[in-house]
Amino acid sequence: MSVAKVEKVEKVAKVAKDALQDAMSNPIGAVATGTEDPRPIVKTIERHDGLHVELLYGDLRQWLAEAEKLGEVRVISGASWQEDIGMAAEIALHSDAAPCLVFDEVPGCAKGHRVLTNFFGGKRKNMTLGFPTHLNKLELSEAFLEHYLKDLKRVPVQHVETGPVFENVLMGDDVDVTKFPTPVWHERDGGRYIGTGSFNITEDPEEHWINLGTYRVMIQDSKTVGFYISPGKHGRIHRDKYQARNEPMPTAIVVGGDPLTFLMACSETPYGVSEYELVGGIRNKPVQVVRGKVTGLPIPANAELVLEGFVDPSKRLPEGPFGEWTGYYASDMRPEPVLDIQAIYHRNNPIMLGCPPLRPPDELARYRAVTRSALLRQNMVKAGVPDVRAVWAHEVGTARMLVGVSITQRYPGHATQAGHVACQCHVGAYAGKYVIVVDEDIDVSNLDDLIWAMLTRSDPATSIDIVHNAWSTPLDPRISPEEKAKGNFTNSRAIIDACRPFFWRDKFPPVNAPSPAVMKKAREKFGYLLE
Repeated sequence: MSVAKVEKVEKVAKVAKDALQDAMSNPIGAVATGTEDPRPIVKTIERHDGLHVELLYGDLRQWLAEAEKLGEVRVISGASWQEDIGMAAEIALHSDAAPCLVFDEVPGCAKGHRVLTNFFGGKRKNMTLGFPTHLNKLELSEAFLEHYLKDLKRVPVQHVETGPVFENVLMGDDVDVTKFPTPVWHERDGGRYIGTGSFNITEDPEEHWINLGTYRVMIQDSKTVGFYISPGKHGRIHRDKYQARNEPMPTAIVVGGDPLTFLMACSETPYGVSEYELVGGIRNKPVQVVRGKVTGLPIPANAELVLEGFVDPSKRLPEGPFGEWTGYYASDMRPEPVLDIQAIYHRNNPIMLGCPPLRPPDELARYRAVTRSALLRQNMVKAGVPDVRAVWAHEVGTARMLVGVSITQRYPGHATQAGHVACQCHVGAYAGKYVIVVDEDIDVSNLDDLIWAMLTRSDPATSIDIVHNAWSTPLDPRISPEEKAKGNFTNSRAIIDACRPFFWRDKFPPVNAPSPAVMKKAREKFGYLLE
């Protein structure tokens, strides 16, 4: 790691350390009081580190226009939803260098109804989060923490009478979800999954807060979609409450929201905090919502396509199988709740956002790595772990199963503390596997560096702690069929101390590599050899 990068990481760690209280008891962001000085949504902002922050879009089609300016959009006409779109996604989504793909003129579907996929790659990753395009992925994650999460305020939504989402309102016999170009994403999937880049809107029936959550959604027929939610997720908690009350659950599913709202809906935000309010805090401007004509739920006024209706507590239909983020078909077909669609709203020429999970690393892993690494670092610092220098949730583990943490060791047991907190704080608790804690000279976002440190600075007999009965998911391919049948969706975690042993770290052999100063000089003098 260069001197400049180390200084930047130290700076961000100090800022994060001064942030709000314990993340496991204190939600992200304080509610805005109305006396703050809000930053305009598209006005350039300059913070003390010199970065210019500018969110140039408010909805998906404005985002697409910005991506086109970067030269990173490829339009494909005539691809079939039955096979072609899924095959193209398989080719492109594994590569950060691949363009955003827009599928138009899908056979059998109305002209102008489009599917957009691979939104998070190339320079458009940075554009999506409002940062300069020269930042690398770790710097992008650190900037997301520093500029948004550090002092984020929660801004309530603004209700408006109407919006572009109501340009087309389909109800009664006009409801037909099969008319849209929903692909079969993987060849072994049990159906067409309209919900991969979508988010569900639900309201807690007792506490009355709004949750946005990303869950897979499969078309059952023209008026019905089924969806799966893992136990413990906020949307599942809402659904279980309605189930216990034997009441239908009002639900809206947004297929084509703005990418920033989608990213927050994918993130581990605290229980009881609406992602709408966090997006409002990031933008310093309330999210404009309209009330659904059937449920009254708040729906983004500028969404591309929305399904609205109720989930009957007694109704189940077979759902799956579906290729999931672990890279496997780890959950077979089984009865799952369904949404009876009573209304469909869409803009003229709607754009559906598709983010199908593939064998990692893939697009899903890229966007989760950036946001989850920042959130995990924030959780650790708020939990009292000092001198956390950097955190990276690795793409090969879909930003869940392999986490690297670098620290400056301050006392015996510091590495153990950091590893256990990373493993069990809110952001790190679900479906993890391995946490590797390293010294600050290791770039945790570089998988080669991280594994090299683990191989050379850890001892298999003494450096690994095991946590049993940790929160996992039915999608975990390593949980046996017998345990899944019992409803035991837990796994174990390995916490690997790959730091130089604290009591003789000053005697540890020096690294066979140039000093940062010499490396800088070498790059300046001979960097052309790599061009």
